[in-house]
Amino acid sequence: MGEPMLNRADLAAFLRSRRDRVRPTDVGLSEGERRRTPGLRRQEVAQLAGMSVDYYIRLEQGRGPRPSRQILAALTRALMLTTDEREYLFRVAGENPEPTGGPNREVPTAIRSLIDSMPETPAYVLDAKYDILAANRLATFFVGDYAARPADERNVIRWMFRQPEDDGSWADPDMLRFARTSVADLRAAYARYPADPGIAELVTELLGTSPRFAEMWAEHDVEVRRGVRKRVEHPRIGPLEFECQVLHIQDSDQRLIVYCADPGSPTQAAFRRLAREMADQPR
Repeated sequence: MGEPMLNRADLAAFLRSRRDRVRPTDVGLSEGERRRTPGLRRQEVAQLAGMSVDYYIRLEQGRGPRPSRQILAALTRALMLTTDEREYLFRVAGENPEPTGGPNREVPTAIRSLIDSMPETPAYVLDAKYDILAANRLATFFVGDYAARPADERNVIRWMFRQPEDDGSWADPDMLRFARTSVADLRAAYARYPADPGIAELVTELLGTSPRFAEMWAEHDVEVRRGVRKRVEHPRIGPLEFECQVLHIQDSDQRLIVYCADPGSPTQAAFRRLAREMADQPR
């Protein structure tokens, strides 16, 4: 097979179609009242991809220069392309796509600083497989001392589906929705990283050990995780209720999970009390 050729017309049409498909809320933007189309604006794609608006507009108009591999990778992330879509993008741009590796496990320094700067809000970072990569001190009340566990015991989805089928938490609609969207997000990662043995092994394991996971996996839902309301009965501090916000870290395909308590709520008071206790303890 010869080298792919740059096809500016197909590249432009593909970029326009993918931009129209991505909803602003998919990438953490507001819908806005004056938005004329359901998809992203050109300037929003340019901002997400870290390029000038003029450069992106020229690509969509079929008159831009041949984009570099770095530009194509940035557009892949900004437009949330699947593995097949990524390969197509590279080929119409005249490039052979590089094999997609596994999930990025290197947490950006800025993200580590961010979660540590929120002492009264539990926050932690997951990779695309749902392995915990980093957590602030308050989050350890919910995810435990993840760093002391073996690598294969740091996976949130594995924890979730190891709960017995008759566990009362499965009767909670919010818990079920959380589980279902997590499985759908894992399926999206499964497609993005087809050569990653860790994701494949996790899916194979859970298909064999959890009928509930197998049922959800068989539904073939594909969805990038968004926020959900959670109610938790914590063994030490009692009932808690908060928004579990999922913020996507575009450059590393990681998720920043933040437990946001309502202002003035008992949960906020409990978070603050725990934070004060932890501040008095040596690290």
